[in-house]
Amino acid sequence: MTLNHIRRGNGSPLLLVHGLGAGWRSWTPILDQLAEHREVIAVDLPGFGETPALAGEVSIATLTDSVADFIRELGLDGVSTAGQSMGGRIVLELARRGVGGDTVALDPGGFWSHRELVVFSATLRPSIALVRALRGMLPALLGNPVGRTLLLAQLSARPWALSPETVLPDVRGLADSPSTGAAMNALTKGPTQQGAPAGTVPGRVTIGWGRRDLVTVPRQAARAAELFPDAVVHWFERCGHFPQWDAADEATRLILDGTH
Repeated sequence: MTLNHIRRGNGSPLLLVHGLGAGWRSWTPILDQLAEHREVIAVDLPGFGETPALAGEVSIATLTDSVADFIRELGLDGVSTAGQSMGGRIVLELARRGVGGDTVALDPGGFWSHRELVVFSATLRPSIALVRALRGMLPALLGNPVGRTLLLAQLSARPWALSPETVLPDVRGLADSPSTGAAMNALTKGPTQQGAPAGTVPGRVTIGWGRRDLVTVPRQAARAAELFPDAVVHWFERCGHFPQWDAADEATRLILDGTH
């Protein structure tokens, strides 16, 4: 399967992998800033954006396979990667496999305890069901600060301060993407993320985490650092699960500084 993708800018290539939501458009808040310095290649994972869903099993392993195949198909061996949430987990899995180059993972999934996983599933699944039920009302609800705060308190540290244009694509993606449910099952029912012993990853690894992340809670960063001992952990203050929403300039700098 060839992943739908966009390419912008010039310079060394940088591959962006999104989480649950809008596909490559999840990166819109920082895409232009990144493209001023790099050739940005942003993909739609299978079942998101304009890429068809996988015909077989949907798991973190098979989603990662699709990105690894894409890298080989386009001759992007050694490409730097950045991912957020589920995409953060996928780029770390690529690094664990020895695929790609420098890696930046923002608030990655897969490092939760059993109790944290139960809470994650019990809170995010109803949120997804809610945005599906409110699909036709989302532009109006997200068009005012009160509506954004009510709908996005789990995802953003400051939802009232965000623009509707920033958040609407991802919220619609949660409601509309064919693989949202299957990817949630992969995250909640599949294995947790394996690590990579020191010296085995192909490039630098940077893990960014929001201090106010209510989805992948901050204490999970210690587990991620233990499993990826070569990684440097960066903290986003006053930031929730989407650094590209809450700390766009800082997220841009971290990705550019953490890759080459």
